Amino acid sequence: MAQTKTILRALAGEPQDVPPIWMMRQAGRYLPEYRATRAQAGDFLSLCYNSELATEVTLQPIRRYGFDAAILFADILLVPQALGADLWFVTGEGPRLSTVTTQADFDALKPADDIHDTLAPIYETVRLLTRELPPQTTLIGFAGAPWTVATYMIAGRGTPDQGPAHALRQENAALFEALLARITEATIDYLSMQIEAGAEVVKIFDSWAGSLKGEAFAKYAVEPCRQIVAALKQRHPAIPIIGFPREAGDAYVGFAKATGVDCVALDNSVDPGWAAAHVQVDGCVQGNLASAHMVAGGQALVDETRAIVRAFAGGPHIFNLGHGITPDADPENVQLMIDTVRDNKS
Repeated sequence: MAQTKTILRALAGEPQDVPPIWMMRQAGRYLPEYRATRAQAGDFLSLCYNSELATEVTLQPIRRYGFDAAILFADILLVPQALGADLWFVTGEGPRLSTVTTQADFDALKPADDIHDTLAPIYETVRLLTRELPPQTTLIGFAGAPWTVATYMIAGRGTPDQGPAHALRQENAALFEALLARITEATIDYLSMQIEAGAEVVKIFDSWAGSLKGEAFAKYAVEPCRQIVAALKQRHPAIPIIGFPREAGDAYVGFAKATGVDCVALDNSVDPGWAAAHVQVDGCVQGNLASAHMVAGGQALVDETRAIVRAFAGGPHIFNLGHGITPDADPENVQLMIDTVRDNKS
């Protein structure tokens, strides 16, 4: 099926009359069936580590919408947990972790090759999905990029400006870079195991890349991604990789060449026409409808969806949002988006 799956064709550089489509966080709280399954699991982390239920929520949006790809249901913070960090979620506020801010904290972490017992249920979810997904649906695995994962491990939570991570890299570069290297090594092994379990594509989410500027972006966003891609390509040469340096702005230009990713995912702060001229020239792009359209719907959703499809029609493109769908989204608006993308008059 590899040569006929639309996502894989786009990732191989093939323009298509109708772009393939999937959606970040497509398995999530906007769907009533997801909320029911999460209630059955008891809490978010229990859902992530229950292979049968994680498979079920991954399949739910495929059944409902027929997306061209399914993305493994998991969380980017499972890697720090597997490295020995404490991880829990506070209702309405998000994740909390034990922090890594001193050499003693770092020394208490596990080595990168000691993550797999904790993450074994995730690999089992991938294996189950390879059996359960429709044959035309591509399975995407993922991990957080080292910089983004490090920001959570240093601050112990999400922060608006990633200030604690920026402070540590300036005040104790050796410790910061050792942490980044540990995360990088673990991420390579984690994604490699997902691929061995059956993932056909992997994506690297650098959600906080935009807070890195200039030389820091090159050093802490580009270089770790390049290392991950190089190692995975050596182990799994045929597996395409998507990179998402969110809010990179002008630094999206050249990101594919600098890192080796097969596709650059774009957030919705960049104009599609600009991105077609400056980013898509290097290969496949993914994106970039604003998530707010999934809440508001209406003609604005249709018009912007059509504009994005037109802007990227000259090259390989995977249609997606510019960020994850939000819990207040209307499932009917998702269907409207899909129908608009797949309408040949777009």
